[in-house]
Parts: sequence; structure tokens; C-alpha cells
Amino acid sequence: MSKPISLPKTLPSALWRGTLCRCPRCGDGKLFRKWLKPVDRCSVCDLDITGQRADDLPAYIGIFVSGHLLAPVIITLVVSYSLSPMALLAIIIPLALVMLIALLQPSKGAVIALQWWNGMHGFKRERANGENP
Repeated sequence: MSKPISLPKTLPSALWRGTLCRCPRCGDGKLFRKWLKPVDRCSVCDLDITGQRADDLPAYIGIFVSGHLLAPVIITLVVSYSLSPMALLAIIIPLALVMLIALLQPSKGAVIALQWWNGMHGFKRERANGENP
């Protein structure tokens, strides 16, 4: 006998499941089969994920977050250390690339979870309290 599906109660909990690269509906199934390629169906709750349309939003989220996290680092490096422009670039560019690449998959998972929560792109809108419009 399979255990019942534990739907998230709030949008932040659904987003957190997506950010952890788990199915936003059950929280147990893997969301990705490859680095940025979502599975077609959740292996646990059978949620059809083929309709998701994350497009470029995860990259924009990654750029936005990386830029805001790197701003104080860049300011500190410029103000506190007398580094040449080439040394600054040698530090900042690899750091920015690593941060952006690390944020892409969690951002895409959160975007897919947002689409599921709102019933967009073929997803059925489901709520834990049984209130399904």
C-alpha cells in the first residue's frame, strides 16, 4: 500500500520542495533526470511535469541573486585591498560563474513548483486543505 501524498500547505513550502529539486506535489520524487532536464512524470506521485515552461526565468533569477550576493564582495575587494583590475577579474568572474551555475537547477525547480502551485501550463491546481478551484 502506498503512502498518501503530502501536498504542501503554502506556496513557500512548494517553492522549497522545488528548490531542493524534488517534486513540488509530493516532495519525494526527483524533479530532474539530468542537470536541467526535468523528468516527464514524478516517480512517486505520477505528477505529469511535461507541461512546465520555465524558459529563461531561472537564468534571470540566478543572475539577480548572484549579482546581489557578489556586490558586497566586489565592494570589499575594491575598498579593502589594493588589487589590480586583472586580479579583481580573476577573482570575480570565476566566482560569478560558479554561483550562477550552482543557482540554475534550484531556480528552475522553484519556477516549476510555482507553475504547479498556480495551476499553470497544464498543471492541475491542488491544495492540501481540499480547496481546489
